[in-house]
Amino acid sequence: MKVAVLGSNSFSGADFVDLLLEDPESEVLGISRSPEKSSTFLSYKRHNRALDKQFSFRQLDLNSDSEAIVDCLDEFRPEYVVNFAAQSEVAPSWEHPEHWFQTNTVGLARLIKPLSTRSYLKRYVHISSPEVYGTCEGTVTESAQLNPTTPYAASKAAADLLLFTYLQNFSFPLVLIRSTNVYGPHQQLWKIIPRTIVYLKSGRKISLHGGGHAVKSYIHIRDISRGEREAMLKGEVGSIYHFSPNSGVSVRKVVEMICHRMGFDFSEHTLDVEERLGQDRAYVIDSSKARKEFGWRPGIDIFEGLGGVIDWIENDWQSIRDLPLEYEHSP
Repeated sequence: MKVAVLGSNSFSGADFVDLLLEDPESEVLGISRSPEKSSTFLSYKRHNRALDKQFSFRQLDLNSDSEAIVDCLDEFRPEYVVNFAAQSEVAPSWEHPEHWFQTNTVGLARLIKPLSTRSYLKRYVHISSPEVYGTCEGTVTESAQLNPTTPYAASKAAADLLLFTYLQNFSFPLVLIRSTNVYGPHQQLWKIIPRTIVYLKSGRKISLHGGGHAVKSYIHIRDISRGEREAMLKGEVGSIYHFSPNSGVSVRKVVEMICHRMGFDFSEHTLDVEERLGQDRAYVIDSSKARKEFGWRPGIDIFEGLGGVIDWIENDWQSIRDLPLEYEHSP
């Protein structure tokens, strides 16, 4: 099985590569705009594998190297392309919305046009986001109306609509994924779960936007990767698949759980601050379609999963302790 993973240096992309490489028959091509990171942030580098036989990496940028990416794919001839490559942060997208549209929509358009003609491709799996739904009232299904409320969400919604035009007009083998709030070891340090752990270890207070009352559907990255692999292999072309837990939990509650697990007093180590612009109140999406079609289920509960993130930071503390804890934008 030959799989090309775009955005293989991302948190989600790297875990997906790691899962694919568990199969010794898999050949995986990773493409990202940045150089490969260390094993602190690339899970697939932490195992004793013959990576030179199973995995190859190319540093190419979706915005400036689209022709080279297509050439690379033509040489590799993957059966599956899974695209994690995106500008993905919400709040910073207000500062330079054109950068988010450039990567998430225009850059994608340059890739999809030639890729839509390639006969070697069985499925193109695109990683979208539930942010495209805006604030969710109740539990939403894959047929919910798009209602983005941030530039990031709007750029992802535009990309999704573009992909469906290629499906409708050229039978492009699209499978679309929308997963809820992923977390786990090796995640970017500015995300709320690893940042909370680092702040507690460093003696800093954790700011809770809007008091931390926004409800998120946190789900472990490996559960998501398993679902993405099932959708890649078995998903119906033209389908959207949700991957989510059974219910949501507030950011505040998650931080309380981390404090409790690490032996810190929640009230002494947190500070309520103003809500972020465009913050949606809830992401509770229905994943019954994937559960029915693939038999997929989340298998790692949040308390166990948080323990894994804490263990990762504890074990890699010398590598992590002096790294920046804020998002650094690269256009």
